[in-house]
Amino acid sequence: MTAETARRLDSLDAFRGLTIAAMILVNNPGSWSYVYAPLGHAAWHGWTPTDLIFPYFLFIVGVAIPFSFRRRLAEGANRRSLLGHVARRSAILVALGLAMRAVPDFDVTTMRYYGVLQRIGLVYFVAASLYLFFGRRGRAVATVSLLLGYWALMMLVPVPGFGAGDLSPEGNLAAWIDRALLYGHLWQGDWDPEGLLSTLPAIATSLLGIMTGEWLRTERTPADKVRVLLITGVVFTAVGWAWGLVFPINKNLWTSSYVVFTAGTALLLLGALYWAIDVRRLRGWWEEWMVVYGRNAIVVFVASGMVAKAMGRIRLGERTSLYGWIYETLFRSWGGDYPGSLAFALAYVASWLGVMWLFHARRIYIKI
Repeated sequence: MTAETARRLDSLDAFRGLTIAAMILVNNPGSWSYVYAPLGHAAWHGWTPTDLIFPYFLFIVGVAIPFSFRRRLAEGANRRSLLGHVARRSAILVALGLAMRAVPDFDVTTMRYYGVLQRIGLVYFVAASLYLFFGRRGRAVATVSLLLGYWALMMLVPVPGFGAGDLSPEGNLAAWIDRALLYGHLWQGDWDPEGLLSTLPAIATSLLGIMTGEWLRTERTPADKVRVLLITGVVFTAVGWAWGLVFPINKNLWTSSYVVFTAGTALLLLGALYWAIDVRRLRGWWEEWMVVYGRNAIVVFVASGMVAKAMGRIRLGERTSLYGWIYETLFRSWGGDYPGSLAFALAYVASWLGVMWLFHARRIYIKI
């Protein structure tokens, strides 16, 4: 194994950090009443830049798996013991997601059980298990089966009261299953964007990431790697867009076309970062801040979410929270509605970058 295939990919850390920073940005506007369209999700079918963020993270989870396990397997590590590590890590992610929902109310009778970290934990467990116990052909078959199988379920299985192929928020099969299992615990009442059935194509997102990670670990030249990443990215983006004409691109349903489309754009972005950072070694502040975020991605995601939640609960008088007071006083007062709301979000991202830079300077990297 060459130094190129053995060393850590700074471009992957940068991609992860950029994704987490984007998550924090779109999750923390000064006011949800004043959000620019690209920083909000598509209402239903279609996509915005914000709709690319979560699948990027699941894709990155997949890319990292070969780098995490290949060396240990080559050194003779037991696959079952590695599976135990995967199970523990997945359980921690799910537990953190549930804790973020439960704190500070602890009302398990009404809380939402699904969530971002819960989906990451489930997807990671299945994708890593497939990596440990199946070969490349088996994982490719699993990926295609998940994408085509989900398409068939959503389009061909009739939903009571709605029929087959209904992709409306209330009438689709995924929403019907979630209502049957967890009614009263869903984000939108009748449906949930991180529901059970739509987790299946999300697994395919990480499996495509695993294929990408395996390609990056080959002995091919860096130029070959970049070329294939970019060409495959263009092809996947086009195929996903074309599939979306008959099976709409939809983040809330995590449609198969959405998986292929977002994987294509992820390949393009990762290819560009890999070329610039790991091949051409174009280093500087422009990529260092992303690497800093990427080295403690889950920690900063959880911490930023919990602090924002706490600021929203701290009351300053009867009509405003600490969160609202900061937005109104420090940002809206001079920037107005939309610019002030965006400025608040950018300042929040920058403040957490400062915290993560302190961690980075002291080589503190908290692994989940």
